Amino acid sequence: MSLHVIRRVLCTGLLAVLSLGAGPASAAWPEKPITLIVPWAAGGSTDILARVLSEHLTRSLGQTVVVENRSGASGNIGSNLVARAKPDGYTLLVGSMSTHTMNQALYSSMPFDGVEDFTPIAKIALVTNTMVINASVPANNVAEFIAYAKAQPEPVSYASAGPGSTNHLSAAMFEKATGIKMLHVPYRGGAPAVVDTVADRTKLLFTAGTQSLPFVKEGKLKLLAVTEAQRSPLLPDVPTVAETIPGYELSVWYGVFGPKGMDPALVERLSKEINQVLKIPSVVKQMDGMAVQLTQSTPAEFAVTLRQDADKYGKIVRDLGIRIE
Repeated sequence: MSLHVIRRVLCTGLLAVLSLGAGPASAAWPEKPITLIVPWAAGGSTDILARVLSEHLTRSLGQTVVVENRSGASGNIGSNLVARAKPDGYTLLVGSMSTHTMNQALYSSMPFDGVEDFTPIAKIALVTNTMVINASVPANNVAEFIAYAKAQPEPVSYASAGPGSTNHLSAAMFEKATGIKMLHVPYRGGAPAVVDTVADRTKLLFTAGTQSLPFVKEGKLKLLAVTEAQRSPLLPDVPTVAETIPGYELSVWYGVFGPKGMDPALVERLSKEINQVLKIPSVVKQMDGMAVQLTQSTPAEFAVTLRQDADKYGKIVRDLGIRIE
């Protein structure tokens, strides 16, 4: 073998070794600020949790993590920005089960696919979803409310944050399961729906505990049940709706997503960083106080939850005939 050939072989081998040592392009990540999109208005539980994540991730990653609220179209506007972003880890989303498992069935036209156009990174929280009524309603549990509603000459009114919201879906599922026909009063957001239920302009509301529990503590709303399959560890004495109506269940989760096609090594790193934040005692305490139960999950586990819930809630929405044009 000539000296020239030997040199070429040695150079080729050295380049290969250096390439392996350099690792994937994501090894240098992050080299610039990261944007965390929240597809809802500021001040809600999603936004609060995103800002907690941004604060701690900024410290652990050594780069600024900026929360950007891009609300509208039931979460579709902000979510679509992430779906169309480069999969480089610099544009992420704090989304909810509604944007990724319900909207595909609710809207006749969608700018993205809630499952196929995203990379699941971590399921981060379960939001305790409560069934509350105005304090004047003569019922103290789900069975008594059903009897009350059936005895009224006019349909009992219920509030929601808008057509197709989780509030709306919870109540529509309740109607179907009980055979009660109620009057849907949609609002432009959860806050006015709560205000009018407190003011007795509507009688019933299914909503996150972050919005209802302060009024329950003041005696302005009655807490009848939670909608998850099991009792919430944050409210262990509160029954589930399913204890009265077997099979009834609606669980609202939040998760962190990236655009599809992200480097698996980067996804794994992000997931571990996020899960570390969710273990911090002060963060757990803050979220517990808002009836938000923090969770731990791998990207693979979250992907399974995403697909299962998209099938489940998509079918429920279609069966109920709820549609937004």
